[in-house]
Amino acid sequence: MKEMEKTNFQTGLKKISPDWNISTTVPALKEHIIHHLMSFQGRDPERSGARDVYKALAYTMRDLMVEEWISTQKTFYAKEKKRVYYLSLEFLIGRSLGNSMTNLGILEAAQQAVEELGFDMAEIRDQEEDAALGNGGLGRLAACFMDSIATLKIPAYGYGIRYEYGLFFQQLIDGYQVEGPDNWLADGTPWAFDRSLPVFNVQFFGNVTSYQDEEGNYRAKWVNTRDVKARASDILVPGYRNSHVINMRLWSAQSSRELDLKDFSRGDYIGAVQSKVSSETISKVLYPPDHNYAGQELRLKQQYFFVAATFQDIMRRYKKKQKSFHKFTDLVAVQLNDTHPAIAIPELMRLLLDREGLGWEEAWDISVKTFAYTNHTLMPEALEKWRVDMMGKVLPRHLQIIYEINRRFLLELTERYPGNERKVRDLSIIEEGPVKMVRMAHLAIIGSHSVNGVAELHSQLLKERIFPGFHEFFPGRFNSKTNGITPRRWLLDVNPELADLISSHLGPGWITDLEQLRGLEFLVDDSEFCARWRRVKNDNKAALADYIFKVSGVTVNSGAMFDIQVKRIHEYKRQLLNALHLIYFYQRIIRGEAENAPPRVAVFAGKAAPSYWRAKLIIKLITSISDVVNNDPRVKDKLKVVFLPNYNVSQAEIIMPAADLSEQISTAGTEASGTGNMKFALNGALTIGTLDGANIEIREEVGEENIFIFGMTADEAEFERKNVSRTPRQICRQNKKIKNVIKAIGDGSFSEGDKSLFKPLVDSLLNKHDPYLLIADFESYLECQERVNELFFDRETWTRKAILNVARMGKFSTDRTIRQYSEEIWGIPVEE
Repeated sequence: MKEMEKTNFQTGLKKISPDWNISTTVPALKEHIIHHLMSFQGRDPERSGARDVYKALAYTMRDLMVEEWISTQKTFYAKEKKRVYYLSLEFLIGRSLGNSMTNLGILEAAQQAVEELGFDMAEIRDQEEDAALGNGGLGRLAACFMDSIATLKIPAYGYGIRYEYGLFFQQLIDGYQVEGPDNWLADGTPWAFDRSLPVFNVQFFGNVTSYQDEEGNYRAKWVNTRDVKARASDILVPGYRNSHVINMRLWSAQSSRELDLKDFSRGDYIGAVQSKVSSETISKVLYPPDHNYAGQELRLKQQYFFVAATFQDIMRRYKKKQKSFHKFTDLVAVQLNDTHPAIAIPELMRLLLDREGLGWEEAWDISVKTFAYTNHTLMPEALEKWRVDMMGKVLPRHLQIIYEINRRFLLELTERYPGNERKVRDLSIIEEGPVKMVRMAHLAIIGSHSVNGVAELHSQLLKERIFPGFHEFFPGRFNSKTNGITPRRWLLDVNPELADLISSHLGPGWITDLEQLRGLEFLVDDSEFCARWRRVKNDNKAALADYIFKVSGVTVNSGAMFDIQVKRIHEYKRQLLNALHLIYFYQRIIRGEAENAPPRVAVFAGKAAPSYWRAKLIIKLITSISDVVNNDPRVKDKLKVVFLPNYNVSQAEIIMPAADLSEQISTAGTEASGTGNMKFALNGALTIGTLDGANIEIREEVGEENIFIFGMTADEAEFERKNVSRTPRQICRQNKKIKNVIKAIGDGSFSEGDKSLFKPLVDSLLNKHDPYLLIADFESYLECQERVNELFFDRETWTRKAILNVARMGKFSTDRTIRQYSEEIWGIPVEE
């Protein structure tokens, strides 16, 4: 558009709408809500319900954000800033309304506007569906990162997939997990801008032909492909009260043709739409079942689909002002959130080689300087691999490029380590075997200039245990960036009473500088402050008790210790260890030995992968314990056990502020970091945990006297696996109390006499080679729980420790994490 046309367009807008800058006064917000009820939804304001008002309020927030987003984008272009592209197959966004109102600084005005329209804000907020576009910590971390990136005014974008169906909707039927579809878009979403442009073509299958260009260089062409269209949808993310708004761009798959007219004309109406349906399956569901070839192929297609669309978007933006690729790495940084987007490395090489005509050395230099890779796992089985034959079928050109990357890398290896065939085999991208595999983590490490772990221990173990050969070959490439959480959502928004109490003494500066919470240390001896602190915690516990009754029908005593473990259900996270302690406590109650122990409410929540039968059996055991304990009149209020179904972000926002005790009990050396541990501690819970993941750094920050640590260290756990100092059966023979716990599971006490139901769990517990070392850590865990019991009776000391936990959580803000990424990996200084 010419400059004069732009000026006329903007003048015209102002004539049409004199209030182009949307006012955030209460009367203005009411007007906007009513306007959106009528013009966007076609609703009579006098007959509108809570769902209608929620949408109208969300559209109003979007209006406010889009103006600031446009201004933010113009600044990026005007200043030619380097931009970050954060590629993640998961964004566990949760609900957006509360966070948007908080960050825009209009929560109180919006609440008043809604109330004056005759509605309750809590009811309005409850109308929003969770955007469950992730599986757990990795996806939630990505969402927290977006908040901090916007707050720190870093020029960046998040890129992912707009899954039509989220993880899954979890029901508990007869105590078993039953999965249902999570159709979060059934009623649409007011938060997304569905873009008609850009739409990009993404290729699959086909074959590769070669030719020589005019200068005699080898060139390849990917032909005879089956194509899918990628359409963009933008969700805006506001920074905290700084007029800076960024966007997550999520891609939806569409068929390149609505109908195959050849089939249609032959009367094959099913065949006519088959291609369309097959194409659009790519963005249908998060984590398709991958236990068969078809599911694995779909997962690979998902990964390439969003990467290919994203890089076309990156190229489109870059080429607006740049004619060559000399400045590409000065203007573009790409962060790979785990191995899922690692196919981006051969994709960028393909674009630079085949589309732009660059030579291999120049293209590879650009590629390595562009990419940085974050590893999120210590579990070897979780390091992604793809069958070579599948990769060659779905992405034939990329497999060629991967082989060439590997060939050149292996040449360097053999020069460095002549005759060391084992080293070459271990570090090769291609894993040899009956079925050849492409090791995506190896590709990500070789093709990136930075590889980071997400906690100090995790990063150390990556270098020493998981990838020692790469650490030796690429000195300085591995680094650590401890995870964090955004305090805007995980304290200010979810725990407003506590946030207000803190701000009344420290001021609001902690919201964007979490280290300022250190000021709370001077209030631990203030009896009035401590009493108010306890009232806030009691209010939050009462709210969770109401929620528990609403969801499960179980009445709990809000004066009891709220002992909480909520996270993905996995053997290494050891929900089973927690369950063993509850059986032990139950048996003590029955024997009359628990009079001196405080009452407990044990709360579990989390989803097991649909094909992970052992994790699902652990859920069944916990719900069975709940059925027995909660219905035993001898127990009364001494112990209640609750498993809350369908754990998601909005449920976590109710649970986290209410916790007294946070269970972070994974086997040492298995959890990369964890962020639930940070959320609980920031809301005043004390942690019981192992020296695993970020627990180690939490202990360093809060002080070892303010956290309950038990169990083996990572080194001790590794030694125990290899040497087995005491088998589980020996421990059971030596400790009658532990033996009785295992016996109760095996003899049908929690399965209506069915001794076979939980036999697989008993067998795994007693297995000499149990990799998760539950029985080996059980004695230490029981002793630690006794220390918890003793301290909980000392109300003043418990409160003091809870306050000190919150005061010393400054390190665990994603603002600190993102500042480190930006300055140390992306090369972008953060403006103060």
